[in-house]
Amino acid sequence: MSNKLSKNQKKNQKKKSGMGMIWLSAIAVVLIVGILAFVVLNQPNEDEPGTADAGAEVDLSEVSGPSVTISVKDYGDIRLKLDEEAAPITVENFVGLVKDGFYDGLTFHRIMDGFMIQGGDPLGNGTGGSDETIKGEFSSNGVDNPISHKRGVISMARSNDPDSASSQFFIVQADSTFLDGDYAAFGYVTDGMDVVDQICEDIEEGENGAVEPEDQPVIESITVDEE
Repeated sequence: MSNKLSKNQKKNQKKKSGMGMIWLSAIAVVLIVGILAFVVLNQPNEDEPGTADAGAEVDLSEVSGPSVTISVKDYGDIRLKLDEEAAPITVENFVGLVKDGFYDGLTFHRIMDGFMIQGGDPLGNGTGGSDETIKGEFSSNGVDNPISHKRGVISMARSNDPDSASSQFFIVQADSTFLDGDYAAFGYVTDGMDVVDQICEDIEEGENGAVEPEDQPVIESITVDEE
């Protein structure tokens, strides 16, 4: 038998070689597309909750006010820096309640993953408060408050009355700037947003974020930190 290849055999061999190169090119393209897709899909989404604390984006050396720690049972501590220059009435009211031990043993009764956690109601259902209400420190109520409701900001809850805020507060989990100008933001989380995120992940929320009493995370204490 001759070892020389016929013309047809040579043509077939070239076709096979060409097909092999095409397949290798196709595989390379698929791999490249897959890598690019992985990179794109794993980029952080600024609209979704992340892990940074609000204090990481704020020059806290320019914020005048006390620091407080919220200790949540089974979860850990949330530390905040309050801004008494932006919302002096709100900060004074909150710190006064803290020093009176008002918040100790209360709960987070309203939790909405991707939005916020709300607490500070002695009734635990969103209808309670302390004995006094305060002026709402926000622009639609005639007060210039520069704090935006970004992730990690603490703000006061209220009813339709702009001056109805009392003891209930909320911590923003994801940027909610649509609240700007209508709610009194008064400080920033400097450490512990992972606690907020875990609470949002763990707790089953009902209608409008309502949480069953037995499932409400307990605020063991809120304390004013020593400077």
